[in-house]
Amino acid sequence: MDYQSMLSLALPLGVAIAAVGSALGLGKAVGSAMEAIGRQPEAAGKIQTAMIIGAALIEALTIYALVVFFIAQGKIG
Repeated sequence: MDYQSMLSLALPLGVAIAAVGSALGLGKAVGSAMEAIGRQPEAAGKIQTAMIIGAALIEALTIYALVVFFIAQGKIG
């Protein structure tokens, strides 16, 4: 197999793994934040702010993987 065939197989798999990891991370973060808000409703603002910042950082992984996908996809042809 040449490198173009390997890239054609590996790129979508890499993006899929990044998306699944991001989804699992976001699910865990949001679930934990909702649980914390349920325990301490008066701290909801601080918890929500921290959760949104964390969610943005988690989503950055998927965006970086997508950018690398498009850059490497240009190397295939």
